[in-house]
Formats: sequence, C-alpha cells, structure tokens
Amino acid sequence: MFIIAGLGNPEKKYFGTRHNVGFDTIDALSDKYNIGLTETKFKAAFGKGRIGNNRVILVKPLTYMNLSGEAIRPLCDYFKVDSASELIVISDDVELDVGNLRIRPKGSHGGHNGLKNIIAQLGHSDFSRVRVGVGKKPKEYDMVDWVLGHFQGEDAVTMKESVSRAADAVVEIMENGVDSAMNKFNGKKE
Repeated sequence: MFIIAGLGNPEKKYFGTRHNVGFDTIDALSDKYNIGLTETKFKAAFGKGRIGNNRVILVKPLTYMNLSGEAIRPLCDYFKVDSASELIVISDDVELDVGNLRIRPKGSHGGHNGLKNIIAQLGHSDFSRVRVGVGKKPKEYDMVDWVLGHFQGEDAVTMKESVSRAADAVVEIMENGVDSAMNKFNGKKE
C-alpha cells in the first residue's frame, strides 16, 4: 500500500496557488482513478482505492503547509505504511522553472517548510518526493506572496500539463520505481 500525499493549504482562498500544486496533483489522481477523498481523520482528508495493482491512500493534509507532518505521520502509523518505501510526497519547488519536475528517492527539505515538518515528524528524510516547479521568486516579491500567488497566462496552461505529468510520475514510482520515474520525468517540461 502507498500513501500519496500532496501538500497545500486547505482554505478555498489558497486553491490554485503555487503552494497548492501538491493538492492539485492529488485532485488529478482522484479524478483519473475515481478515488474520492471522503474520509477525514488524523488532520487529513483522504481516500482509499487502487491505481493499477497498487492499493493507495490519497491524502491532503488539513493542517496547513507548515504542519503537514502532523497529518502524514499518524496516517503512516495507522495504516502501517513503511514511510521510507511506501510514502510519496508531492510539493511545490520555487527553485525549479514553472512546470519542471524533480523526483528524488530521499533528500533534504530544501527550505520547504512542509517537507521540513514531515522529516521532523517521521524522524528521517528517506521518502520519495515529486517536486513541481512553480518558478523562481522575482526580486520584487516577498516569498510568502509569491508561493500564495496564482499562476497567470502561459504559466497557468503549463501548470495544468505539469500537474498531469506529476500524477503520471507518481504512478511510475509505484509501478517501476523511483529511478525509472527520475529518468522519465526529471528536468525540462515536455
């Protein structure tokens, strides 16, 4: 069984922001595989289903970004999921160009507070992650304003495609492993 957690902020005002591309990817998986996020427990909205031969739990933490681990850790414990091999976390990345993906089997939080909290809660950083590029912050922007801003114009179109690619990358991780997903999806957008 895999837990697939997309990071974001739960209020409607945050829908469609750069910080919520993890939620957007969970929505794409939910729609494509008909897995409703109908349960709420452990500070999360989640749904159980199947993607291919894999049993999955799609998760949106309801804790706000900076406390994401407070939802993910209890879910991993409750469902007896090995967080090192059966947890996939999807998040935004301000160091990547809009639409680029970076898949890693483990690593640091890279300054991302949601990932930082997950690592702190789990006690390790050995979980798979799919990072979706939302573009570097322009000098005139405050970081909070940038990540809580909405995509405009061509970036909005690019992100719709990139969220779909991120969902495909998650499936590739489950079916063929992280290395295969890295080879297929890391780097420039198609």
